[in-house]
Amino acid sequence: MPSTTVAEALAQLAALEDPKARAVNERHGDAHGVNLSQMRALAKRIGLSTDLARELWESDDVAGQLLGLLVAKPRELSAEEIDRMLRSTRSAKAHDWLVNYIAKKSPLAGGLRERWFDDADPDARAAAWSLTTARVVKEPESLDLDALLDRIERELRDAPAREQWAMNETLAHIGIHDPARRTRALEIGERLQVLADYPTPPNCTSPFAPAWIAEMVRRREG
Repeated sequence: MPSTTVAEALAQLAALEDPKARAVNERHGDAHGVNLSQMRALAKRIGLSTDLARELWESDDVAGQLLGLLVAKPRELSAEEIDRMLRSTRSAKAHDWLVNYIAKKSPLAGGLRERWFDDADPDARAAAWSLTTARVVKEPESLDLDALLDRIERELRDAPAREQWAMNETLAHIGIHDPARRTRALEIGERLQVLADYPTPPNCTSPFAPAWIAEMVRRREG
């Protein structure tokens, strides 16, 4: 049993509620008012507990679900649990953390990628593309990169926003990490112009794939 109960964890989150943080978070699709640095500090104090993580997820409280993702052990969650969690995420941050902190670190990541890649839910497909990007970086030999570029070329422009972002990330990383396919990745990005006008702060890299590829290659090879 977890040493911290779900009621205690939710009470500690409620004590951290800040109206200003809620206003900022809600603008980004996250209905909670907890500063994320304070949430991470709370997770550290509580320690890892997948049982508590499960209970926090079932609470249906957005901050509670985020805290749960921070205290879960990815290898202790089944593919069915991760899939169910993905389909019940209630915030943009929860989707992002579930993919990056749980699915990518799970020994079941490969199966989840295949499971979600042609799913009817665009958020599931977005998760599959994020897992694909991780594999482009670490295990490109396990992928048919030309087939991925074919699909990106067909679907990127009209993909739903979250899926489009993740698919664009895969395009950029193919261009960055595979010199043999870099020209084609650049051509696809230039032709489709996806995220070309995305507002990018000074000293930050644009998510527009050709600009992203060029900048990262410059850093890697310069």
